[in-house]
Amino acid sequence: MEVRIQGIHFDVTQKLIDFINKKVDRLARRNVNINYVDVNLTVLKPETAMNKQAVLKVIAPHQPEMVAKKIADTFEEAVDNAIDAIESQLDKDKAKK
Repeated sequence: MEVRIQGIHFDVTQKLIDFINKKVDRLARRNVNINYVDVNLTVLKPETAMNKQAVLKVIAPHQPEMVAKKIADTFEEAVDNAIDAIESQLDKDKAKK
């Protein structure tokens, strides 16, 4: 599984990269067919609260592309919420089959 992490207009710290990889591994355990996870992190308005956005895009063969966009006070919280949303999408897709 390939994971691409991109910080838009800021440098992503190693601690944040490790956190994201740990959370993405949780997705891989739920669905072993996941090939690619794209994580885009953005600071929306530097001087306000709730200004960190995480957009996760998950690609697996024979499944629709899953996307989750979440905004929170911290990147960790935004990524965690987006992972939960992707897990819900995976569960719904599994229930359809």
